[in-house]
Amino acid sequence: MRFEASVFVQAAPERVFAVFADVERWPEWTESVTSVRRLDDGDLRIGSRARIKQPKLPVAFWKVTELVPGRKFVWQSTGPGLRTVGFHEVEPTGTGTTARIALEQHGPVGRLIGRITASLTDRYLAMETAGLKARAERPRQPEQQA
Repeated sequence: MRFEASVFVQAAPERVFAVFADVERWPEWTESVTSVRRLDDGDLRIGSRARIKQPKLPVAFWKVTELVPGRKFVWQSTGPGLRTVGFHEVEPTGTGTTARIALEQHGPVGRLIGRITASLTDRYLAMETAGLKARAERPRQPEQQA
């Protein structure tokens, strides 16, 4: 199963991607994420891992499997009979950026979980695109990294 949401952001792609890639700050701009803890240091890269807690969902461990710096990252979370893939992509569009977030559920358990949580997933993707837009469009604070 695949779920997807996109939003136009009045900001440069580099800015939008910086907000996406600063995963530990996600709880600051979306209520769909309670906490994120990176399990390694440095910039987001292939192999980077994170522990994510979301309301109404179990803790998940994610690993970056694809990265196009400044443009896209893909990560996966796995369990018995389940593989969840998350996509985060930015594309220059006119005077701003189109940001896309997608989630795919694979495997026998993944398809079942996808059907059971479809409404929640759609709500969370809507929260995330709205939060990303608000965060990326607001003026940067001096102490703010992304």
